[in-house]
Amino acid sequence: MDAVDHTFEATQAASLTPRMSSGIPAALLRRQHLSDLAFRTVTRMFAFLVLALLLGILISLLIGSWPAIKAFGPGFLASHEWNPVTEKFGALVPIFGTVVTSFIALLIGIPVSFGIAVFLTELSPLWMRRPIGTAIELLAAIPSIIYGMWGLFIFAPVFADYVQPWMIEYLGPVWFIGPLFKGAPQGIGLLTAGLILAIMVIPFIAAVMRDVFEVVPAMLKESAYAVGATTWEVVWNVVLPYTKIGVVGGILLGLGRALGETMAVTFVIGNAHRLGTSLFAPGNSIASALANEFTEAVGDLYTSALIELGLILFLITFVVLALSKILLYQLAKREGKLT
Repeated sequence: MDAVDHTFEATQAASLTPRMSSGIPAALLRRQHLSDLAFRTVTRMFAFLVLALLLGILISLLIGSWPAIKAFGPGFLASHEWNPVTEKFGALVPIFGTVVTSFIALLIGIPVSFGIAVFLTELSPLWMRRPIGTAIELLAAIPSIIYGMWGLFIFAPVFADYVQPWMIEYLGPVWFIGPLFKGAPQGIGLLTAGLILAIMVIPFIAAVMRDVFEVVPAMLKESAYAVGATTWEVVWNVVLPYTKIGVVGGILLGLGRALGETMAVTFVIGNAHRLGTSLFAPGNSIASALANEFTEAVGDLYTSALIELGLILFLITFVVLALSKILLYQLAKREGKLT
């Protein structure tokens, strides 16, 4: 009994000392807890700072565009008139140009980027992957103004002399797409801007697709090859389902750049506030209109109309990102489920 009582007293004494059963001093645990609490607080402040900046930008745009909102109302979105002299403004032409050029960029950029990523991850020899991958990353690093200058002085003349006449001759008579390819071969216009944007977004989408394709476990692909699947079947039925969230993220990254691109589009779109059916006709986008006219805006209403264009671009981007988040959420919910 004496031995048992002695052991019990020793256990009680140990429990009263400022040490845990793991041997870590309580003072050290308190310091670690305070450090962890401070870290969580600082990171939370950074997160809320981003939200505050976003809210501040939105409020600033609303305040700056309020005179135009009161003057034109919802009709601002449907009007194609843009006359600083009479102070009649409408956003239809810039919105149309932004949507059309971005659509053309993705229509061309997505399949080309997919082909590049598949080649680099599945078909390319090992010695060729690094040089091509580096070249793609260098294309992504080129400033947009360089793309614009190249598009205006090199691409547009060649496009007007050789490509547009062929499109007018062979695609113009086609009844359902003919109106898109009619007009004078000027070189600049909505189609040229869309092609330049496609060249700009391809490096971003291709780089993201390549990176996510590379994380697919080799065992999955080897198992598919072992049962007789072709390379295309492996890519379509194994690689893409495994990486679909990353692929969608890369596409949205390219779309974000296409929507907000300014200088490259300004060089080649023509900067004309005219609405037409031909892709060869000069047009305008929200970003190019802001770049061209903001410094020349005279009068509060003119400036407010331009700020409202910026607000519209902000809302378009927000809606696109919101829809993309919903899409990614739905894809994530279906992970592991049979379709």
